[in-house]
Amino acid sequence: MESKFIKSVVEKKKTEQADLHISAIAGTMFGICLVFAVLGAMTADGRLPDTVVGLWVVVWTLLGTYFMFALKVASQWEKAIVLRLGKFHALRGPGVFWIIPIIDSIPSWIDHRVMVTPFSAEKTLTKDTVPVDVDAVLFWVVWDAEKAALEVKDYQSAIAWAAQTALRDIIGRMMLADILIGRSAIDEEFQRIIDERTTPWGVTVNSVEIRDIVIPQDLEDAMSRQAQAERERQARVILGESEKQIAASFSEASEAYINNPTALHLRAMNMLFEGLKEKGALVIVPSSAVDTMNLGGLSGVISMAQNNVPKENK
Repeated sequence: MESKFIKSVVEKKKTEQADLHISAIAGTMFGICLVFAVLGAMTADGRLPDTVVGLWVVVWTLLGTYFMFALKVASQWEKAIVLRLGKFHALRGPGVFWIIPIIDSIPSWIDHRVMVTPFSAEKTLTKDTVPVDVDAVLFWVVWDAEKAALEVKDYQSAIAWAAQTALRDIIGRMMLADILIGRSAIDEEFQRIIDERTTPWGVTVNSVEIRDIVIPQDLEDAMSRQAQAERERQARVILGESEKQIAASFSEASEAYINNPTALHLRAMNMLFEGLKEKGALVIVPSSAVDTMNLGGLSGVISMAQNNVPKENK
């Protein structure tokens, strides 16, 4: 099925073929010649023979017609392909140039500006048999107007079809994951392939850009769940690594306290102080810790000290 762009290219080509590029200068010259013909006929009415008047009108009309079809103006970005009796004669433009009517013809006008071709590859299977829709944009330019006009019938449509075919070929040789994360690699490979096809036509590809990659909704949901599960797995791994680091730190701390009971008691006092200085705080201490570090007597001293605080300081 033809894409919308292919249809638009065909319609544009038909419009260009119907355009004779009759410039404003040629139209003005044609109008001036007709005015001379009419004025001469009106001025000479009754003074000159009808044959002379008719010849005058015919000459000026033919001269105006010659200006109309012989005088051409090409825009700064255009080149005209001139055929003489069906054979390639010359490239003309930009600017004003002349041709010989009937003998010379201009079948096409070549645009040398950078052209933009949007195209797509719909329902194309990847290497792992996943249907995807890919939209891309091709930037290209005609560097040889003669080849573009003589080597291919309709170079704009040919480039659009070649780009679409090349994109399908690349997608079919790649896995879905590579397509999603490797757009730059696709762009480079695509540019290389399409450049090989269009160089004989006098066309070179400047760049190609992938605009969008659409995958089936069910697969998109599955990939989203997979990504979420992967993030949860990484979070659990990070938590486990943190626990290992904490355990290693406690192990080092225990080695520092094992031969230094005073440091252990000071640490215990600091822990109780931090826990009891908050109002309504509840501190749960293992019984083994109470016996080994004398925390019972220590907590009693702290409680007595708090009860002896004057009321005005509470």
